[in-house]
Amino acid sequence: MPAPIASTQRSQALALLKRRGLLRLAEFGEAGITATTVSRMERAGEVVRLARGLYQLADAALDPQQSLAEAARLVPKGVICLASALAFHGLTDQMPPKVWIAIGRKDWRPRVSYPPIRVARFSDELLQRGVEHKKIAGTPVPVFGVAKTVADLFRYRRTVGDALAIEGLRQALRQRKATPADIAREANVAGVWATMEPYVMALTSDA
Repeated sequence: MPAPIASTQRSQALALLKRRGLLRLAEFGEAGITATTVSRMERAGEVVRLARGLYQLADAALDPQQSLAEAARLVPKGVICLASALAFHGLTDQMPPKVWIAIGRKDWRPRVSYPPIRVARFSDELLQRGVEHKKIAGTPVPVFGVAKTVADLFRYRRTVGDALAIEGLRQALRQRKATPADIAREANVAGVWATMEPYVMALTSDA
């Protein structure tokens, strides 16, 4: 590759990473930046490979929630959900060992070795509902909102455990990050209001 072309691609790659935070190799390719250029930049210590096909600037600040951003970049159609969303919103002290990510019922199961992920399958309606776009490690990350996350925890309570679902509900109400009406609306859509209503009534009557 002629030096001027390589230099131009390097400049483009650095600019993209500064703007987006994390980039997949395929995204470099879409911008006209070859895998050879990325490899050279990695050898030169300008970029680091976080996972297979995922890169970041070597001097980028480490975000404590970075694993969520990495998972979101590697699973483009996914949404951070359940225990991982609860932790992101500051509603539990428990840090899940794997990143929970929701995908569609018919989507291919992602093959990601790092970061460790755990997949939950959602209907198209529930996958598109209550999604908030947050910036983590410089990259936009889709995360379910608080009320939606609490309802989902009750929907998946046999998997995540009753204790975590109840803790999420209690903290969401205590920290006023979701109103009882918000939670009731999401619970109705998720089909779990009958299960959640006694807990909501008990927690709000104590408030």
